[in-house]
Amino acid sequence: MMCSPPTVLKVLIADDHELTRCTLKLALMRYSHLELVGTAGNGQEVVDQAGQKQPDVVILDMHMPVLDGWSASRLIKEKSPQTRIVAYSSVEGGKAKALAEGAIVDAFCEKGTCPTQIVEIIRSLF
Repeated sequence: MMCSPPTVLKVLIADDHELTRCTLKLALMRYSHLELVGTAGNGQEVVDQAGQKQPDVVILDMHMPVLDGWSASRLIKEKSPQTRIVAYSSVEGGKAKALAEGAIVDAFCEKGTCPTQIVEIIRSLF
């Protein structure tokens, strides 16, 4: 028996570039069914915030300081396997690399993806 998705999805954004975090935040705030619960600038911050805020979705940059996205994805999933993770990368072949490096992600999108497509990716996870 499948559970119905929450009416409003809690989203956590993790990227080491402030401009990217701000842009994603502004873009996603336009959607009433998404609630931004936080942003993180490195992998350890996102792991800590994911544990505290229990987001439904984490948009996770794979290349971050302190703790990379591959390691962060594994730690988030260990604590909260129900949290969906969207790997977010500008590296060519990023999806294959993320999976090869052991990232545990539910979806992948490139950093050039428009906000509407990111929202569709998030919706497809529920």
